[in-house]
Amino acid sequence: MPGDRAAATVVIALGNPLMGDDGVGLTALTVLRAGWTFVPPVRFLDGGSSGLNLLPTLGEADHALLIDAIDIGAAPGTLVALERPDLSRLGATARTAHQIGLREVFALAELMGAMPGTMVAIGLQPASVALRPALSRSVGAGVSGLVRAIITQLSLWGHDALPVDDRAERVCTS
Repeated sequence: MPGDRAAATVVIALGNPLMGDDGVGLTALTVLRAGWTFVPPVRFLDGGSSGLNLLPTLGEADHALLIDAIDIGAAPGTLVALERPDLSRLGATARTAHQIGLREVFALAELMGAMPGTMVAIGLQPASVALRPALSRSVGAGVSGLVRAIITQLSLWGHDALPVDDRAERVCTS
């Protein structure tokens, strides 16, 4: 029965781990996958720079949480949360004519009726998005707060976070 189905929730980490703080979403995804189980289950996806490949996933979701470096001009490492109307600030448009940016993916999903009912982006203000395989100190220090914010959002959507071991709980209490 349709009313018996648990809401489908997807967490999509965006970014490129070779571009410094742009990899913060993937870092948070790794922490979540290793340290937490969610009831009902949550689908986790490394969206990297998937572009149009995200359309089917978005179309199947009731709730979508995007994790990324989000540049709003704040101090590096600042926690940022954007609701659906403000998601145009997330992910620039395509950098070349051969790429599809998030703005284009969202616009196409909207046209196709494939947008989730609820979509939120949570991330950290980057200090540097440049070729380097590590997060800056300020963004790295903010990862535990980012994970806590993600768990809080998932809880609001009805998903209980169960730590795999006591190390996961320490991430969310430090």
